[in-house]
Amino acid sequence: MSDIENRLAALGIVLPQPVAPVANYVPFVFSGAQLFISGQVSTDAQGGIKGSVGGDVDLAQGQAAARLCGINLISQMKAALGDLGRVKRIVKLGGFVQAAEGFTAIPQVVNGCSDLMVEVFGDAGRHARSAVGVYQLPLGFAVEVDAIVEVA
Repeated sequence: MSDIENRLAALGIVLPQPVAPVANYVPFVFSGAQLFISGQVSTDAQGGIKGSVGGDVDLAQGQAAARLCGINLISQMKAALGDLGRVKRIVKLGGFVQAAEGFTAIPQVVNGCSDLMVEVFGDAGRHARSAVGVYQLPLGFAVEVDAIVEVA
């Protein structure tokens, strides 16, 4: 097992099967030494976290939703690379939060994913990022995050 997989085990994270696309796109694309991962929503085996953050989903639940997105991103990395030890750096995350009217703590929600990347990949997990509040996300999920990853 790679150091990354050992870290995941220490955090109690079991990677799920990668989520299949729900429309006309692929889950990831390589371009040179970069891996572009399509947006991953806040889903898990129990159905995930849906709703509007700041409305029927509170801040802590929103952060947990973003963490689920991060776990799903790592699952896609594993599917694309075979070995998570090939991840050189998390370059950029793009976070989207289904936000209730007046909710402005969008960056704090997306920290749920950002914090996970640093926990799992250490300094290589520190990344550039955008965090955007939106009216709705696909299938009603609370959070969606995409990623650009530098690979060896």
